[in-house]
Amino acid sequence: MVSVLGIDGKEVERIELPKVFKQPVREDLILRAFLAIQSHKRQPYGPNELSGLRTSAHYHGRRRSRYTMMNREIARHQRLHGNTVPFMFWRARIAPQTRGGRPAHPPVPEKDWYQKINKKERIKAIISAIAATSLKEFVKARGHKIDGVKELPIVVDDRIEEVKKSKEILEFLKKIGLEEELERIKKKKIRAGKGKMRGRRYKRKTGILFVISEDRGISKAVRNIPGCEVVNVKDLSVHQLAPGGKPGRLTIFTKSAILKLGEKYGSV
Repeated sequence: MVSVLGIDGKEVERIELPKVFKQPVREDLILRAFLAIQSHKRQPYGPNELSGLRTSAHYHGRRRSRYTMMNREIARHQRLHGNTVPFMFWRARIAPQTRGGRPAHPPVPEKDWYQKINKKERIKAIISAIAATSLKEFVKARGHKIDGVKELPIVVDDRIEEVKKSKEILEFLKKIGLEEELERIKKKKIRAGKGKMRGRRYKRKTGILFVISEDRGISKAVRNIPGCEVVNVKDLSVHQLAPGGKPGRLTIFTKSAILKLGEKYGSV
């Protein structure tokens, strides 16, 4: 049995959790399903076919003459010659180890990144990720601050789906003991590496996931809270429940979403 909380943070009733929350957590399956989802989003990439080849440099042979420098302690690379700027005369090109040469062993666009996963394995991974949301050891291992929470999973009355203001959602989260969690997800850090120059300068923490049965305005209220997401119960996947392939994301279910989980995975 688990408590159903109202918007004021007080207990309204108690309901029985479906069997899906009693299933064992298979971390190996969760990671496998997560990596499969990531591979489906990956796009082919590779260098241009003419990278390093846009040059008039060519091999001059091994013949010794006043026009060539072969056999005179110089590497046998394709080189520039003729009507070129003085400092580029006899400059090596094309070979991977030369300046401005073609890339050596580049990634090829023809590579297939797609990973397959069996339907039963994928469903089992989703079930395991749902079960992990009710276990404090998994939720705490992800870094969530849940010392003020009485029990997991957190189940809320369906009226929360009608909330359209972020202020009301924040007040509700503070009333159920998630004030420390809100402070945690506010923080952001500067990314290490070149990603700072590519539009992803900051990294944020993954916050709370709201699982609902019908969106009646709550998505507008939650989208302004950093790190938090809203997902319909029929669209649940490992990608939302276990970001990074690590189970135990702090999740808030509505009462109707819990009932639909029981209908969908009741025979498990």
